[in-house]
Amino acid sequence: MLSMLSSPTFADVAAALERVRSSVQRTPIMESALLNTWFGHRILFKAECLQTTGAFKLRGATNFLASLKEQDALPQQVVANSSGNHAQAVAKAAQAFGIPATIYASESISPIKAAATKSYGADLVLLPTREEADAAVEEAAKEDGVVWIPPYNHPYIIAGQGTAALEAFEQTGPIDAVFAPCGGGGLLSGTLLATREKMPEARVIGAEPQAANDASRSLQCGEIVRLDGPPDTLADGAATPSVGPYTFEFIQQLDDFYEVDEQQICYWTQWLHHLLKLHIEPTCAMTMAAVAAWAVNTAPGQTALVMLSGGNISQSAMRTIWDVDYLSQPPIIASQGVSE
Repeated sequence: MLSMLSSPTFADVAAALERVRSSVQRTPIMESALLNTWFGHRILFKAECLQTTGAFKLRGATNFLASLKEQDALPQQVVANSSGNHAQAVAKAAQAFGIPATIYASESISPIKAAATKSYGADLVLLPTREEADAAVEEAAKEDGVVWIPPYNHPYIIAGQGTAALEAFEQTGPIDAVFAPCGGGGLLSGTLLATREKMPEARVIGAEPQAANDASRSLQCGEIVRLDGPPDTLADGAATPSVGPYTFEFIQQLDDFYEVDEQQICYWTQWLHHLLKLHIEPTCAMTMAAVAAWAVNTAPGQTALVMLSGGNISQSAMRTIWDVDYLSQPPIIASQGVSE
């Protein structure tokens, strides 16, 4: 088991960026002139869907192991629990450091993410439910020489994920609002840390699926609330059962937070594929519903940064996403399908 550490600071994010620069892709900033015209704002996208392994998660996993290496504390083996993107990231990072990796996941894991995880050399253990996978990794981490790399609730992970926003600020001018999806909250927490330091006047806004609204419910209750069972959402990267103690601390500091329904998730996945010509996961496409809600209530001419967290989508999810053609209706800049 990992011992508790102090909550990460901006200094940890800055150190993480220097630590991972040579190991991760410096992903580009993208935009759509047509979307900017429709919104009346400039919308910039940090394309982590083009990251190695297809998601931002490689940043956190790499920073985790690089931090241990600096302390001369690399383990004999690493284990992790994940619905997919973290699994690939840990597998890839462990491969780079020459450490065996075992990943525990539920049988509902996206087949494309499962295949990619195994392609990086990790052993993949599938169990019937997420809860069983979580219990299995906790038990495995008790073995000597084994270290558990959690998917989001750890300072090394949060600092590593924050490097995506910090890197983006090196590529952009001033930003008025930053948007990121929320699953366990690692990316959102790291993004908040980077933004508060580099763009202190910018609003930081999160979004999660309405069908997996544990973070929203936690914010309303003032304490961490777990989902009652496995959520039914296309945004599988945000289908975590709950946020963690580290990430909840940062989520409570956000300027706004939205729940997004499944129709809007499909709608924005289609439109971002079309406008940006990128393969984008529903998990990050859903954030555009929050951007639309912000845009309609904001004076024109501002600049927003959207964290496109990943681009790994299964065939079955793609079929569902494209079951209805939403491209015949250009984006309506309003808060439909979104609740605060």
